[in-house]
Amino acid sequence: MARLGIDIDCLKDVLRMEAPVRERVAEVFGKFEEARHTGLHLEKVNNARDDRLRTIRVDLSWRGVVLAPETGDSYTLLKVLGHDDAYRWAQRHRVSVNAANGRIEVRDLDAIEAALPEVTNEAQQTTDRLFDHVSDGDLERLGIDEQTRAFARELTRVEQLERARAFLPATQWDALYGLAAGMTPEEVWADIGGDVESISYDTQDVDAAVARTPERVLLVDGPAELMHVFRQSFALWRIYLHPLQYQAAHSSFRGPARITGGPGTGKTVAALHRAKHLALQDDGPVLLTTFTSALASALRRDMMLLLETPEVAHRVAVHNVDQVAHRVFTERYGRPAILDKADEFAIWKRLAKRRSASFGEQFLYDEWRQVVLAQQITSAGAYLSAKRAGRGRKLAPQQRVQLWEIIWDFQQELQLADRWTHEMVCVEATRILNELPEKPYRHVIVDEAQDFSPMQWRFIRAAVAESPDDIFIAGDTHQRIYNHRPSLREVGINIGGRSTRLTLNYRTTAEILAWSLSMLHDVAIDDMNESLEKIAGCRSYVHGDPPTLRQFPTPYDEREALVGQIRTWLEAGVEPGEIAVAARSDILVRDAKELLQRQGVPVGSLAKQGTGNAVHVGTMHGMKGLEFRCVAVIGVGENQLPARSAVTPVDEDELAHAHDIQRERCVLFVACTRAREQLYVSWHGQPSPFIII
Repeated sequence: MARLGIDIDCLKDVLRMEAPVRERVAEVFGKFEEARHTGLHLEKVNNARDDRLRTIRVDLSWRGVVLAPETGDSYTLLKVLGHDDAYRWAQRHRVSVNAANGRIEVRDLDAIEAALPEVTNEAQQTTDRLFDHVSDGDLERLGIDEQTRAFARELTRVEQLERARAFLPATQWDALYGLAAGMTPEEVWADIGGDVESISYDTQDVDAAVARTPERVLLVDGPAELMHVFRQSFALWRIYLHPLQYQAAHSSFRGPARITGGPGTGKTVAALHRAKHLALQDDGPVLLTTFTSALASALRRDMMLLLETPEVAHRVAVHNVDQVAHRVFTERYGRPAILDKADEFAIWKRLAKRRSASFGEQFLYDEWRQVVLAQQITSAGAYLSAKRAGRGRKLAPQQRVQLWEIIWDFQQELQLADRWTHEMVCVEATRILNELPEKPYRHVIVDEAQDFSPMQWRFIRAAVAESPDDIFIAGDTHQRIYNHRPSLREVGINIGGRSTRLTLNYRTTAEILAWSLSMLHDVAIDDMNESLEKIAGCRSYVHGDPPTLRQFPTPYDEREALVGQIRTWLEAGVEPGEIAVAARSDILVRDAKELLQRQGVPVGSLAKQGTGNAVHVGTMHGMKGLEFRCVAVIGVGENQLPARSAVTPVDEDELAHAHDIQRERCVLFVACTRAREQLYVSWHGQPSPFIII
């Protein structure tokens, strides 16, 4: 029975076509399942550079280009083009197998041959070549074949390489681009998803290469699935994964594993596919978790799209971590009475006054969470010797004694009143799970890991037995927006030798990404594993306009310009729901909402699900995990960012001050990198020190 594969570029093209053409394409290629011989009306192409390429009629105007097998019944749809364009495309291109990773690749032979004389002539004007620092042996090991290698050896500028992306084999171009960016051959090998062990591939066996290329070729089973694919304009991440994403999502690990990477590199995508892969194994319940209910709702929606059947979907639970902890607690004790923040501050204030202490409510609130609960401190002696680096205030021994008395009073008061905080629930739920002989989950997958607290990490560790493939972690500490800095080792999670870093951004244009990354230049950020996280090599191949940076003399001028920018986007055909406005403070968010509403612009909240087709307005923190075509980040002035109330004075604690400044910088970074196509950044007065003009 004939089987059809669809190339990712072809699928993108078809999904952009009008519905009748999509329907006709699906109808024609749906017949492949019925074919047991060559009666598929496939036509050979005269003067083709690859004898395996055929064309097939879609209708009077359109033809498909198909890679036909030399043996067997596996076909790959490469292009759907106008009649004459289809023949020209088939005459120019050749399909090959990459010798390094065994995957299928397509090249434009005519374009390569036409470009070679030009780059050769330019190369004769200088003795320097772009890849002089790379040996032929390293190029060959990276899968750069003879033709591409000859072309690469004549390049003198990276701009020439960027233009060549249109006609060189994609995997080979990726490898060359990484080398040109300063990556070592070993780093490039890891980046393109190479196996640790060298494997020899048959470069003539195209059928086998197609099966090894799930990130490029979607294999469909039958006409029903094919019709579904062409009728649904769903996100392509549901089908295609970059080799490194695929490897991370489908590998077997001896213990906890992690995937890191800059914004838009597909960490969440890999986590979702990891959940699906583990669910299909059916060896126990899978938990997919994150740190807020809004993000959990988004994960749940995407997870349901990815899982094929209700039976498989039933194996994956998607909840935020506090919800899971509350469920464990409630099953043992019933629903807890949660203390809200205002009531908690009132208790801290009263207890401090009783002890005649000068500690403020916020300080006590943070000290209890970030030192006592984070380090599992239960006695005065342990507290007196506890590490407090970065806490914002140095304490004399007598102050620690007094502080512990207040904390002890607080804990006793809550215990007597049977009142709880979310952190206390998490700690108690962890104790319950540690006592259980069997854990509730076989696998736990954590998304946005950088914002989990130590208490939440210990709960995760207690929720799953230590075993192969027990915990999978996705996160990026460059996007940390809260004040948690746990060490995975200290909370009992060892990821040694099982970490993968993604560098290719799929969401943001190269111009927006480069400008946003400049905010983090030379900023040292921990990796949650007692080392530093890297952001070097993070890149995007999609180009667009640079960010728009606007400075205004007054807040009024800045607000009026925001309305003008939103109207410009709307008049250009951008839907309201594809636009977001972000600010650091709730006051600026409120002012922006009211102003846009007065101007007749439909406005919704980032914090609420189901806002509909309206401009989303919210805080920079609320932008986490979201993306929009166009983003306006407002109020980025020196008096608004960093927010003074969120930063410890440098003379009070130098390390805490540095951590707070870094977190504020990351909050802005997160907001700016939510934009796919257009980024607008404004301020009045002098700009924030984070802004690179």
